[in-house]
Amino acid sequence: MYDYRKIRLEILEKVRQYYIARHISPPFVPGQSKIQYAGRVYDAEEMVAAVDSILDFWLTYGPKGISFEKAFSKFLGVRYTLLVNSGSSANLLALAALKSAKLTNQLHDGDEIITPALTFPTTLAPILQNNFMPVFVDIELGTYNVMPERLIEAVSPRTRAIVVPHTLGNPCQMDVIMNLVKDYDLFLIEDNCDALGAEYDGNFTGTFGHLSTMSFYPAHHMTLGEGGAVCTNNPQLQKILVSLRDWGRDCWCPPGKSNWQLGDLPFGYDHKYIYSHIGYNLKAIDPQAAIGIVQLKKLPEFIDRRRKNYSLLYEGLKRYENFFILPNHYPKACPSWFCFVLTLREGIPFTRNDCVRFLQEHFIETRMLFAGNILKQPGYQNIPHRVVGNLNNTDFVMNNTFFFGVYPGITSDMISYIIDIFDKFMSRYLR
Repeated sequence: MYDYRKIRLEILEKVRQYYIARHISPPFVPGQSKIQYAGRVYDAEEMVAAVDSILDFWLTYGPKGISFEKAFSKFLGVRYTLLVNSGSSANLLALAALKSAKLTNQLHDGDEIITPALTFPTTLAPILQNNFMPVFVDIELGTYNVMPERLIEAVSPRTRAIVVPHTLGNPCQMDVIMNLVKDYDLFLIEDNCDALGAEYDGNFTGTFGHLSTMSFYPAHHMTLGEGGAVCTNNPQLQKILVSLRDWGRDCWCPPGKSNWQLGDLPFGYDHKYIYSHIGYNLKAIDPQAAIGIVQLKKLPEFIDRRRKNYSLLYEGLKRYENFFILPNHYPKACPSWFCFVLTLREGIPFTRNDCVRFLQEHFIETRMLFAGNILKQPGYQNIPHRVVGNLNNTDFVMNNTFFFGVYPGITSDMISYIIDIFDKFMSRYLR
């Protein structure tokens, strides 16, 4: 007879050895090694957790998923976490939940939702996919978050909700937003996908809204590969979210309990096949959750490393603030930086393309600030919408802003190299 316990331990030990042989990153070589703007940070323990889960062959959402949800809720300080297959799916579920007939104050087609025009596509897409009317407002330079005063101007009799991303890990001005939500009885959804671990006035972002969303894509603060979550403190919204995630079914009971009459179904119909919503299947799977459980334990260290990298870059680049708008944040905000973002000032002797090209020639990866003004993206040019005020800052960012990495895989040697390359570039323009 085979001793499967012994075999399992041998397999997991081999996985650890494989990690050492295959996955440890080579030393950084300045001018040769690429510095990515983001990426996975992991060691043997994530690989062991994934393989260990696979050996159980629980391939769907199961015990690991439930454990991850509980652990994540404890970390963030929320009542409920719902694990899903991506941050984009999290946004979709959050918006869809507001249309549920089980809500006494449900939203309807055509209701207005205020959101910034500088955005990631899947922050906006669920607003349109649920037949709401997006109302766009401009952002601030430096924080890249929604202008609070524009939010107030944007409220109309049709306004029912606000969707705010904490852009690049930098918290929005939440006291102003929360007052607005209270004064006008609005729903608030926080897109926290880029900001896990950020705080405003001592509270984590993602805990202010009726709903908040997370992404665990490899570029973000922790990863499950693909993956995301919706968080809430509202038990009614939690039940709606679970139903929408799990095919729209109405089931909340143990197997074998079926003494009821619902809708026009026969008496005692199998509750596993009773559907109260037109739903989806957006579940993550247990091997992903197993990775997430390990990553979550490392999350405080990841956040700390991002903040330290940001501070080193800020100190190294602040001498060029006559050329660049450096990132800034509100006094009550403690960002959990997704990246380091720069905006070229007007009238300087070089372009964004000049700077980005020079960085990339020296193996420093950069990105634009997401979609820029999303109304100028091909897929969104003809959408129904309303704009309040102008979008001058959004357009300026689209043409003059870029970012590069602070993620935990970037070492202090890499930070020094990035600053050196900026010095070489700027030496062309300093007198």
